[in-house]
Amino acid sequence: MRKREIFGWAMFDFANQAYTLLIITVIFGDLFTRVIVGDGPDYRLGNLLWSVALAISYLLVLVAAPLAGSIMDATRSRKRFLMASWLLTVVTTAALYWVEPGLILLGMVLIVISNFGYAIGESFIASFLPDLGPPERLGWISGLGWALGYVGGLVATAFALGLLGDVSADNFERIRWVGPFAAAFFLVTALPTFLFLRERGPRRNVAGRLQLSMGFRRVAKSLVTLRQRPDLRDLFLSIFFVMAGIYIVISFTFIYGSQVIQWDESTRVAMFIVTQITAAIGALGFGWLQDRIGAVRVYRFTLLFWTLAVLGIFLTPWLAERLTGILGRPVEAQQVFLFVGALAGLCLGSAQSAGRALVAMMVPVNEAGRWFGFWGLSGRAAAIFGLMGIGLLQLWLGLANAILFCLLLFLAAFVATWRVRLPDRPGTPRAVVS
Repeated sequence: MRKREIFGWAMFDFANQAYTLLIITVIFGDLFTRVIVGDGPDYRLGNLLWSVALAISYLLVLVAAPLAGSIMDATRSRKRFLMASWLLTVVTTAALYWVEPGLILLGMVLIVISNFGYAIGESFIASFLPDLGPPERLGWISGLGWALGYVGGLVATAFALGLLGDVSADNFERIRWVGPFAAAFFLVTALPTFLFLRERGPRRNVAGRLQLSMGFRRVAKSLVTLRQRPDLRDLFLSIFFVMAGIYIVISFTFIYGSQVIQWDESTRVAMFIVTQITAAIGALGFGWLQDRIGAVRVYRFTLLFWTLAVLGIFLTPWLAERLTGILGRPVEAQQVFLFVGALAGLCLGSAQSAGRALVAMMVPVNEAGRWFGFWGLSGRAAAIFGLMGIGLLQLWLGLANAILFCLLLFLAAFVATWRVRLPDRPGTPRAVVS
């Protein structure tokens, strides 16, 4: 295996987690709903507009990812596409500094563009995975990348919270620097990716109009192939459902903790640390297991584990009351929520890493760009479905009850794996998909 190249590839996961956590999960999402929009006490409009902005960005990825992936395969330009998405994310994330209370449209536009760059970049970096090792090692390599991602997120967010403080209107002049901070972290720590990761084969110079034509033809051919490959089609369907649930968890965990659990600042920080550590452990541990007891089996197990975690989130207040009665001393809901967050963290890295590795094992290396484009399409279509679903459901039922939507999504993802199969022996040549 190419150790330096694997390190460079994994460092992109390390770098881009600063965007996911600081902007989408921990700080800016909370800042947008509670301060930029500020429609307290229930913040339902802020939550809905946040969902809409993310859904629009994922709609753009849904359209662009398969086409870009096909063009990358035809022109051998994956690295150039990856660099363009990286720079787009860095510039627009830094510009979030200028989003002030009341400037809702500007905030939504910048989130749409920056999240588009980040999300399509995930497809681009994932397309390098089949090149990095034999099929029987891809589970561990994918898990290594995801684990490093959570370490990167932990480092970036620890520095950000320490330097910028809490999310509040009173602290706005400091917390608004979260955009430039996340952009700088992504810019600097992704440099090893572009130094060490290799483009396979000579670049093919193709005119822009011909590139688009080739891209559309390859996408159409891929759709025909999916009708003939129920195993691959069902895997993408399962990824659709699981990613819909995961995007809800990523986008609303800290909003849920603030609005429903009403946690204090120390629990908020502890939740972040616990989920990052457990997610890294889950990605590495389940990635190691994938290569030993079977990728499909491990993937299915993570989906069942997710259903238990979501049920625990929903039952957190009830569990706190029950534990108070059993132990004879007060048990706060935020303490239970922290424990449930650790369970969810184990699932978070493992499910995403396992799905990515399964795609890498099931498609030809020389067509990885277009098939990881479809992987990106599944994930982003899921994000639109999941985020708009939770946004509308929480308007109707409230966020506390709407979270059960995630449980249904993870169960559907498990059912969809019924026909997913891999070659029996490690190292068996991957089926030709054309």
